[in-house]
Amino acid sequence: MSVALRILDDGAWLSVNDQRRVSVSELWRLQAPEFCECALVDFIAEGFTEVSADGRDVAVTTYGKCIACGESGVPGRLPVGYIHRGEYHGYDRENIVMEPINSRAAKNQQ
Repeated sequence: MSVALRILDDGAWLSVNDQRRVSVSELWRLQAPEFCECALVDFIAEGFTEVSADGRDVAVTTYGKCIACGESGVPGRLPVGYIHRGEYHGYDRENIVMEPINSRAAKNQQ
């Protein structure tokens, strides 16, 4: 069973099977020491540029900034949910600390 993932409205939304599921302007807590020097990054997503699914996570590449220190840029591919049995399940982004997928992969190789 396939799941359609698309970026809509000039990068403002992640659509899953033609339903808007993830929006920019959300405040995310990140564990992303490569992005800025804050212990935990208070990241405001400003626009999505790419979406991917790797068998484990649905991830967005997004640009934005840390509201604590002002650093801006792209922290990496951020997991926002997963697909199980052809159905999308979003992570509780308000209550978790997210980590870019490339950072998790590097930790697992050590």
